[in-house]
Amino acid sequence: MTTLHPIEVIGVRVEMPSNQPIVLVRETDGVRYLPIWVGAVEATAIAFAQQGVKPPRPLTHDLMQQVIEAVSLPLETIHLTQVKDGIFYAELHFSGGKIISARPSDALAIGLRMGTPMFATEDLFAAAGIEIPDQSDDEVEKFKEFLDHINPEDFAG
Repeated sequence: MTTLHPIEVIGVRVEMPSNQPIVLVRETDGVRYLPIWVGAVEATAIAFAQQGVKPPRPLTHDLMQQVIEAVSLPLETIHLTQVKDGIFYAELHFSGGKIISARPSDALAIGLRMGTPMFATEDLFAAAGIEIPDQSDDEVEKFKEFLDHINPEDFAG
């Protein structure tokens, strides 16, 4: 059985100079962070969910939330599972043992909208996690500076 760690989405920022959005995820029971590169649309969807922004018409993730609620198949958990060749993977875990593979950006955007508990595997943290022992604001700022100097290829393998 894979060890799971509860996670929270810290936020979205843009890596410079490439202008590539990154979602920063933190394990809530430890000191490790996961920087996950995402598309601009998904970054916006995650930021909207965190800020409670309700667009005038449903975005794709809002639509998914409505479909999930309409079919009465509860979304129990979100799992960020692995990184392979620089690509992150996730799963949506529904009641009744149904599991659907998803991109982490989509899984996080849906999970944030629905208030679903989110987790990441120990294997993923071991492969791509970055440890920041002191979570003071100063240390988080140092980490954000660090993000400005890394790219997705640093996590390939």
